Amino acid sequence: MRTTVTAWIAARYLISKKSHSAVGAISLVSLCGVAVATAAIICVLSVFNGFKSVIADRLDMLAPDIRVTPLKGKVFLMADSLAGEISRLPAVRQAVPALTDNALAVCDSREMPVTLKGVSLEAFRSFTSLDSLIIDKTDIPDGSNPSIFSLGAANRLMAPPGKEVLVFAPVREGRVNLANPAASFVTDSLAVASVFRSNQSEYDENVLFADIDLVRNLLQYDSEASSIEIALNPGSDIDKAVSEISGRLGPSFVVRDRQRLQSMSFRMVTIEKWVTFLLLFFILIIASFNVISSLSMLVLDKLKAISTLRAIGFSRRRVGRVFFWESIYVTAAGGLAGIILGVALSLAQQHFGFIKLQGDPEALTLNAYPVVVDPTDILITLLPLAVIGLATALVTAAFARSRVQY
Repeated sequence: MRTTVTAWIAARYLISKKSHSAVGAISLVSLCGVAVATAAIICVLSVFNGFKSVIADRLDMLAPDIRVTPLKGKVFLMADSLAGEISRLPAVRQAVPALTDNALAVCDSREMPVTLKGVSLEAFRSFTSLDSLIIDKTDIPDGSNPSIFSLGAANRLMAPPGKEVLVFAPVREGRVNLANPAASFVTDSLAVASVFRSNQSEYDENVLFADIDLVRNLLQYDSEASSIEIALNPGSDIDKAVSEISGRLGPSFVVRDRQRLQSMSFRMVTIEKWVTFLLLFFILIIASFNVISSLSMLVLDKLKAISTLRAIGFSRRRVGRVFFWESIYVTAAGGLAGIILGVALSLAQQHFGFIKLQGDPEALTLNAYPVVVDPTDILITLLPLAVIGLATALVTAAFARSRVQY
């Protein structure tokens, strides 16, 4: 009962028209400060969620469900038979060996180092979204070696679809012949069948896809591979599949799912997200000082009312509780308004994209900042808001008790 009366008096004091207009204006500004800081936290966290979602979508387009790599060394033997053994597992839809290494690509007088990935092109295209990333293509004559070039490689080499490109790889064994340097390289030609753009620098700068048999011949391997790319059946438990494959292959191999393959990209976004959250949290703390200042002025404005409360039997502690509740009201109102505003702005951006990304529109696949509202972020925002609100209320209550004269 006492708490109810105290809270009611606090509400009356806060909205009283008899208070000086300056005090009321300052209180409103403090409430708005809390609201703006809270809304900023919600909006910024939602933008980071959006970028994380975009990265996941982009990386998923070229990443297998699971990738197997050797624990030691660049390549491993009997890759074809191991891929066949993995393919027989119930959860696995397809498993293909892949061989990746560096090479030198030459087109006319232009040259550049490239990352050459050999894989069964038909299989790789069937379980990735590579086809959806193709921006230019042409038919290749029979007898040519079809390949898929990244946009960066095609541009630097000026090799449009249909162009023949020479690829050089150093001889794996033997010494360099200074008299005839060309004898120190194995050479083959690739026909540019298509060009892709994933909007991920790790793929778009210098990656070439070609048939694994051609790449093995170029790199002088027989049945070796640097990885096995695995696609699972829809609805399969990926963690269970990783466990089964690890058990089948033993400790000589590293088995990682799609999430772990791109863990560094996700980790960087997550770190940036929470560092930004901490910076905005400090802004919220600064806003709380404004709340303390405005409520301290309200205490001074209500000194006569405090004397009346003391006259009717209110203790110092109970007077402090009145202003404790006033501080709670201001912080709660500001926080609630900020959450509503932040969610509203985030949803508006998500659906209408009114804040555009800066840059060349033709080079961007996103026109506006991506936004994803996560309820977990709202709960995380509420926790520091509650702590700051409680601390602010305790400081205000202590100041009110200190102003009681008798």
